Amino acid sequence: MSSRLAVLCLLLLHTGALGFGILPGKSLNHLEITKKAILNATVQVCRALAQAEGADFTFPSQPFTAEGVVAACRVPQSSKTFRRAIIFIMLRNIRVDLRHALNPSFHFDEEMFVQGRKIITEGIVAVKASNKQENYKAARQKLGEILHPLQDFYSHSNWVELGNTLPNSNLIRSDASIGNIADESRATCRSCDGGDCRNNILEDITAEQILTSGYFGVVPLFSTKPKGKCSHGGAVDQTSQIKPKGGINKDTFDSSHGHLHTQAANVAIAATSELLQDIRGAAGDRPFLQMMGISKGSNKALCFVIDTTKSMSDEIEAVRTVTASIINSNVGTKNEPSVYILVPFNDPGFGPLTKTTDPAVFMNAINSLSVTGGGDEEEMSLSGLQLALAGAPFNSEIFLFTDAPAKNKDLKSTVIALIERTQTVVNFMITDSNVINRRRRRDQQQTRGITASDSQLYRDLARASGGQAIEVTKSELPLAVDIIIDSTSSSLVTLLQAARSPGRADNFSFVVDETVTNLRVYITGQSVAFTVISPTGESQQSSDTASLITASQLVGNFRTLRLKQQVGRWEIKMASTNSYTLKVIGQSPIDFLFDFVEASEPFTGFDALDTRPRAGVNGSLLVSVTGSSSAEVKEVALVASSGSEEVKGVVVPQGSGNVLVQVDRMPSVEFVVWVKGQDTSSTSPIVFQRQSPTNFRASNLTVAADSDSILIPGTPFSVPFTVMTQGTGGNFTIRATNNQRFESTFPSSLSLETRNSANGTVTLSAPLNTPSGTDVTLTIEAKAPGGTDTNYIVLRFSIVNTVTDFTRPVCQQPSLRSNCSENCSLSTWALSVRVTDGAEGTGVDRVSLKQGNGTINTSLEAGNKNITLVSYTASCCSPDVELMVVDRVGNVGSCFYTIREGSSSPVSVSTKVIQSPVFCLSTVIIGLHLLTELGFK
Repeated sequence: MSSRLAVLCLLLLHTGALGFGILPGKSLNHLEITKKAILNATVQVCRALAQAEGADFTFPSQPFTAEGVVAACRVPQSSKTFRRAIIFIMLRNIRVDLRHALNPSFHFDEEMFVQGRKIITEGIVAVKASNKQENYKAARQKLGEILHPLQDFYSHSNWVELGNTLPNSNLIRSDASIGNIADESRATCRSCDGGDCRNNILEDITAEQILTSGYFGVVPLFSTKPKGKCSHGGAVDQTSQIKPKGGINKDTFDSSHGHLHTQAANVAIAATSELLQDIRGAAGDRPFLQMMGISKGSNKALCFVIDTTKSMSDEIEAVRTVTASIINSNVGTKNEPSVYILVPFNDPGFGPLTKTTDPAVFMNAINSLSVTGGGDEEEMSLSGLQLALAGAPFNSEIFLFTDAPAKNKDLKSTVIALIERTQTVVNFMITDSNVINRRRRRDQQQTRGITASDSQLYRDLARASGGQAIEVTKSELPLAVDIIIDSTSSSLVTLLQAARSPGRADNFSFVVDETVTNLRVYITGQSVAFTVISPTGESQQSSDTASLITASQLVGNFRTLRLKQQVGRWEIKMASTNSYTLKVIGQSPIDFLFDFVEASEPFTGFDALDTRPRAGVNGSLLVSVTGSSSAEVKEVALVASSGSEEVKGVVVPQGSGNVLVQVDRMPSVEFVVWVKGQDTSSTSPIVFQRQSPTNFRASNLTVAADSDSILIPGTPFSVPFTVMTQGTGGNFTIRATNNQRFESTFPSSLSLETRNSANGTVTLSAPLNTPSGTDVTLTIEAKAPGGTDTNYIVLRFSIVNTVTDFTRPVCQQPSLRSNCSENCSLSTWALSVRVTDGAEGTGVDRVSLKQGNGTINTSLEAGNKNITLVSYTASCCSPDVELMVVDRVGNVGSCFYTIREGSSSPVSVSTKVIQSPVFCLSTVIIGLHLLTELGFK
């Protein structure tokens, strides 16, 4: 094998990626590097799972796309959630430039190698802990944050200039040397000659393989660097004007060392892939895919928040029935929920939150619910809902069952904030509101019920989320829960969402394209009349029987319609003086994602808002179409939820299927996001329209906060925040809440003047026994005097206990037995090995097969819980095996053994890389094939 081929072999094996390419003439930024690595890693996981299941796997076409990858993984219904995960991770990556622009540790500037690695390794611990607790949102957040410094290492240091073509694997390990770091007093650069900085790193630095990185400063009078040190370089960097002048960064082709941009970007992609492989090893293949928003089922959560007071027995039985129906009919299908969530509440208690991917565990949790209490009328419904919103995946649908008013009405604004941030639909199943008695006290025959004002709170929250407030009797509830079965269908899209309060006659239209099936209309309200008009002009009134409405059901205040399948523009004319809501949904692979963003100037990219956008001024949204690689956004508008006002945006393509939408002003009223697009994948272009179910608000208040995203139990954790108003000044009410009920302190009010700001601090404290991997969602709210305006910021933090075990588990005392003959199918071989995490380790958590088609069995060694005994038996036709060993804090080891003729005695690759030439060559062939596809000859 040639040396060049050997290097390629090592690179492909090292990263676990089959290949990646840099398109000639195009600089890659953090967004592209991150996306390429995620797509590569995901393909590898799906390929491994297919091989383990004995299924064929076809690589997606190059260049990889989210839609192509999920199709290759045979889960096309995961297109939206996968793309959402990628975008979220990329935006968190870019946020590092905005929030930590001048902190050299986050960019490996100023030779901050030890500090930069600490950020990465501590972040890896947090990601692994979050995945272990199935808190995938927190894992994605921290993953994006640590990928930025990891990638910057290859652009800002001289790693590539030292001749390295592979990643520095010790950047993701705490127990190894990063390399020979330049002493503080050692000169590393000379001034560039005439602006040519190709050779400005001193020869002795390169000859001795000394690591260095550039200094960076943006303020002329205060930018400095030690004598003889390199600068980052570029027009913004003021240290590059101090001798030695010039720079060494490789961020783009136009950078000081831009001639090495391609090499640096390639190694950065490989390093990102390597980190992802380490996280994959710790989590396992299926959980890794869930972190990336991919599952076999519908990628929708089945989420119930249930009142467990004594009067709720009938409702809980209805939930048991519908849950059993969903589980029995959907397990193993594309409509199987990806996660199940249950939150009980009564008074004064609520929770705990049960979250599981196992339907049997969920069914058992529901069957175990017991009713108790209920001495007074109100219950902790909003506390339970807050807990569910913080724990449910993005874009979920929640069903809350109650026959009581909310006791904690003051949480309304907090719940709305979480609804807006998670874009989650909340449906309220309200029994006996103003219909029959809620419950009777034992000592008196006094009757109670949910009053109109109590019901209105639930209606307001349902409308804000795009859900329904369904009011029925207890006997009617089983008929109304069909909406839950509808909600578990894969690829649900919203075509129209509107509300009128007070009610009035109004006309609504929506477009059904060729990809939409299973059209459904939901109407809530009392005595609502309507007329449906099809694209051909045929009409049907609510009291008529005709062919347009193929099925209709009225239960309580909730009417469901199923419409005839017909492409084109439909119209619904509503006629009622009572308040009502109208929603039209269907199933389609084509949908859209969006975030309110702000430009992360002076850096390229955008930062997603964790707060409401500013009202009355210009703003931006980052919008993506999902479900089709050939679909494009053509128009985007912000449409008033309760009127006809709309603000149209200017669409600016950003590449990779994303567009930036710029609006000249954010509406001052509640609004939804409306998108029109075109898909050219078929012979005749398909024009589609979609709408967000969630209602949004803008604000004249600005709330900003930032803090380290890792919280250590038992240690006070401070979150500084700032509030600013563009409106009238005065005393602004402040409130901070968290879903874990951790003790916290914060100022109850802040005094502000118009266009001025005030600062405060929230201090949290997690109990010492808080499990590592728990996450906490903190909502900081500011309310203007008189409650005329509110805004918030929603932050998520990971709880991580101090880790002292950084040693990978290893394999010891291997024993290999074989009776292989020329006819391999008639003979077998066997391996026995001890796996240990060392005397100071946390213990072995899992041993699995990374490679091999045999049978593996594990058991604990007698009298030693830190030793796992592994036995493996396989056909001689399968001569290789690689064990993946993971300890309890996520350190990953790998042990490779072979019985191939001519191989040496089996050795664990935890200590030495052993690789069969045949296996390596096959990997190279696949890699070379992909590189050829990209145009590399």
